[in-house]
Amino acid sequence: MLVLVPTPVGNLEDLTFRALRILQEADVVACEDTRTSGKLFAHYGIETPRLSFHIHNEHGRVTQLVERMQAGETVALISDAGTPGISDPGFLLVRAAAEAGVRVEALPGATAFVPALVASGLPTDRFVFEGFLPHKKGRHTRLTALQEETRTIVLYESPHRLVKLLGQLAEYLGADRPAAVGRELTKLHEEVRRGTVTELAAHYGAQAKVRGEIVVVVGGA
Repeated sequence: MLVLVPTPVGNLEDLTFRALRILQEADVVACEDTRTSGKLFAHYGIETPRLSFHIHNEHGRVTQLVERMQAGETVALISDAGTPGISDPGFLLVRAAAEAGVRVEALPGATAFVPALVASGLPTDRFVFEGFLPHKKGRHTRLTALQEETRTIVLYESPHRLVKLLGQLAEYLGADRPAAVGRELTKLHEEVRRGTVTELAAHYGAQAKVRGEIVVVVGGA
């Protein structure tokens, strides 16, 4: 069996009781980064064996893990933070497991974009999750396509590219488009800042360095 286990995006108290039990009972835990997961395992006293499963080795790991599951083992899949498969490795393993007839379970739990969306003050009844935009090739095409998007838009971005993204959103979607930036969600210095994309670009552009994981929520057209 394959179990997708969400892990905290910041606050370690956000791990569910069920997720903890699965991580303790699984035969092996496939981790995006065994060093990052080591902190979570140490905090909860989890001693289950771990192996790395990330974007650079997932193609090679898939066959190995599917064979282990077909032999009766339970594999738990986690990412560094949040829900596996959401802008993180996971899709290839889920597809291969399903095609091989392996049972797949996905636990509900932590993910960064949901709290950012509901705290943004923007409409939540209809939204589109875009994840990370391409850095270069395809970025113009994606931004152009979003010009006519009427649903609330949710994006992930790295802190050092945040100001550039906000500037491009102002250019493509309009300087007065409402938005919100969620930063360091669930952590001690959690911040949700609201304003137009132009105001947000000016605010973060004036900072010496932007830190933390970033979710950008933008109002629809």
